[in-house]
This record gives sequence, C-alpha cells and structure tokens, in this order.
Amino acid sequence: MASQAAAAAAAASTRANSSLSRIFASSTPTVKPPPKHKQKIKRSPTPKPPATDTDSIADKKPAKPLGAQPDADAPVSGADHKLPKPLQAILKGLLRQRDPDKLVSEFVEASTLSSRFRDRHRVYEVAVSRLASFGRQDGIEAIIDAQKPFLETSTEGFATRLIRLYGRASMPSHAAATFRQLPAHHQTTMPFNAVLAAYAEAGEFDALAVAFQEIPASHPSVAPSVYSYNILIRALCQKPDLSAALDAVQLMEKNGVSPDVISFNTLLNGFYNHRRMDEAETVWDMMKERNLEPDAKCYNAKLRGLVAEGRIEDAIAVVKTLEKDGPKPDTVSYNELIRGYCNAGRLQDAKKLYDDLIKNDYTPNRGTYETLVPRLLQAGELDCALRYCHDFLTGKGSCRVAVGLLQDVVDALVEASRVEEATKLVALGRKKYYPRKGLRMPHTTEDNELGAETDEGESISEEKEREVEDETEK
Repeated sequence: MASQAAAAAAAASTRANSSLSRIFASSTPTVKPPPKHKQKIKRSPTPKPPATDTDSIADKKPAKPLGAQPDADAPVSGADHKLPKPLQAILKGLLRQRDPDKLVSEFVEASTLSSRFRDRHRVYEVAVSRLASFGRQDGIEAIIDAQKPFLETSTEGFATRLIRLYGRASMPSHAAATFRQLPAHHQTTMPFNAVLAAYAEAGEFDALAVAFQEIPASHPSVAPSVYSYNILIRALCQKPDLSAALDAVQLMEKNGVSPDVISFNTLLNGFYNHRRMDEAETVWDMMKERNLEPDAKCYNAKLRGLVAEGRIEDAIAVVKTLEKDGPKPDTVSYNELIRGYCNAGRLQDAKKLYDDLIKNDYTPNRGTYETLVPRLLQAGELDCALRYCHDFLTGKGSCRVAVGLLQDVVDALVEASRVEEATKLVALGRKKYYPRKGLRMPHTTEDNELGAETDEGESISEEKEREVEDETEK
C-alpha cells in the first residue's frame, strides 16, 4: 500500500511538471523587453534652466541606472517647504489637471521634492490612469522613471507600487523590466508578485508563465508564495487550461507551499465558469483531502455554474443547505439566486428575495441592482426600478452602480412623461458624484453643453478623484 501511494504521488508530481513544462515551452521563450514609446510631449519654445530636471520631459537628463542616488544638488528629502506650493494644493491641482504634459511635469517636480508626496499612493494611481486614458504611455514611463533614484533607500512596498502602476496601465513588459533593474535587496517575492499580476491584468498568460519560471530561477531571493501560485492558477483558468491549473496545485505542494481556500476557490470558478460541472467535483475532493473548509465564495462559484445552466431549483437547494448547515450565504450568494430567477422569468420571486435581503440585514450591492433594475425596466415596472435607485443612492449601505443604469431609468421616466421625477433622480445622482457626461436629462441644451466641456479622453471617475481629495485633508 505504501509503495502504491508513493508511486501515485510520484506520478502526480511528474504529471504536474510535464503539464507546466508544456505551458512554459509553448510560451514565448523569454519575457519581451518593453517597447520604446515615442515622446509626444512638446518642447517648450523657450525652455528655462530648471532648478530640477522636471520642466519638460523632452528636456530631461538621461536616466540614471535604476536605484542610483540623485545628484548632489537634487533634492532627496521630504522637506515640503521646498515645494512651490503647499502639498495639499499641489495634490488638488494634479487631480484637476487635464493637460497631460503639465500633469507629468508637475507630478515629477512634486515627487522629486517631497517624500510626503511620494507616500500618497492614490494620487499615483489617478495620474497613471489618466495618462493611460490619453494613450500617454510615455508620460507614465516618465513619472515612474522619476521615482527610480529613490529606490535604493525606499521600502519594498515603494518598489512594488511602481511595478503595480505599470500593471494598472497595461504595460506588463515595463513591469518586468523594472523588476529586473531593481536594487538587489528589492528583488523579492512581493515585487515579483506584482509582475505576475501585471501580466494577468493584461491577459498575457503565456508571458506570465514564462516570468513565473524565469524570475525565481535567476533571482534566488524570490521564492514563489501561495499568492504567487494563486495568480498562476487564475491565469491558467482564464487561458483556459484547467488541467494545468489542477497540476499547479501539485507543483506548489512539491515546492513546499500549501494551497489555501483561495487556490481552490479559483479552481472552482474556473471549472464552473467553463461549464465543467462534473470535473469540478474533483476540486471539492481535493479540498476534503487537505482538510480545508470551503467558504461562501466556493459555494458561490457552484451557484454561478448552476444558474448558468438554468438549474435554478438546484441552486435554491444549495442556498437552503448553506442557511441550515453553513457556511452562511452572503450577498453574492443571493445575487446568484436573483439572477437565476430573472433568467427563468420569475421576476416576482427575485423581488421577494430582494425584500428578504433588506429585512434580514443583508446589504444589496452593485451586482444586486445591476441584475434587477434592467429586468424591471424590461417588464415595465418603473416604480419598482425607481425605488431601487433611491435605495442604492440614499439607503443604508448605499453603493455605486454603472452610470448607464441610472441613465436608463431617467430615460424611461422621461418617456413615461414623468419629467419631474427624472429631474430629481439626475440631481440626486450628481450629488453622489455620478459624472455629468453620463447622467443627464435627455435632449436638453444645458446638459449637452456640460457634456461638451468634459475632456474626451478622461476615464477617471469623479468618485476616485474625491477619494484622493479626501486623502489630502488627512
């Protein structure tokens, strides 16, 4: 028996290595270097000699080796009195800056002068997201390059943040190149995970597999963690290569890393999302063998699969079992049932379940409303749709939904000659920082003019900007 168990374990290990080797072999043999972006930022016609090299990206000095210290005359401390304006004023000015050239030059100057500025994570995210919406990868590169002289004396978290910013901008090859150029003491697992996440967000799953293999092999201080393997498993599920995703669990255990509930939840989502219902049972068995208790998210994956197949009664049975034996279902669990009811044409059951959620102190979320409200509009139940809008705008545990959902209700109210109610809903939405360009009264001159004033390339929500402004008040 012992020899049979050993043989089975060896076979599983061989199968894992073979499957993942197949993926690595089918991927690009090396991680591609980042493409060179053409400078789009205009030269100033009469450039002034700057106190720092930040007046114009086109005029900046050649980049130093990553991690090198700034010049002796370059400011490296967080002495905020050297800033041209108070830090709070600079942060708010950057949030409102729509000229990408000025955004970059002002950002570079402030981040170079002030360590307090460099501690403001959210303003980095806003700036990078805005530049990405303008297609200004050169500006993103300039902002991140300006942070590199501070890496040698910065924290691991700062280095990780720079890599994550490239991930948010869908520039994974830049993220990988940045990792390889980090000071040696920052070439660790946390920044490595940020590189993997950047490839995952960009959907470059083959390149992710290559990086997973190559980076730890060439950097001994990088030891893939359970988080690293979970990113790999998710990528394999999305690829999709579900067999390799299963084998990744064997590989991580071989390397001394124990899978967690998130590992198996990711697998369950992969199998159920691809309608592999029977094979998903293998994942439940694997959890049981490892004495891991599934949580509500695991069962939500099963509910999602059942609803996708139209098996609403089976989904109801799963929720009833959870209510009786645990784990306790969450809002997402009930959202799946609501979706199942709506798909089956049982709108009244979906509405009743919504009311039960409120009575039982559950908090409906974006998924709840984005499932229910469109179905209510399709069924002509405008009063109920309007009530739900007031629930998520002003009720307990209010949440944000896609602005288009609110606009659909406004349009339906106007079409039903309920203009006053539509006007009030628009006003309420704007008080909650829904953008003017997405929420307006139909066919009004005033709103069309307001929409024309909005920058075409802007993709940052007003909510995000408000969060950054709140942060500046701290």
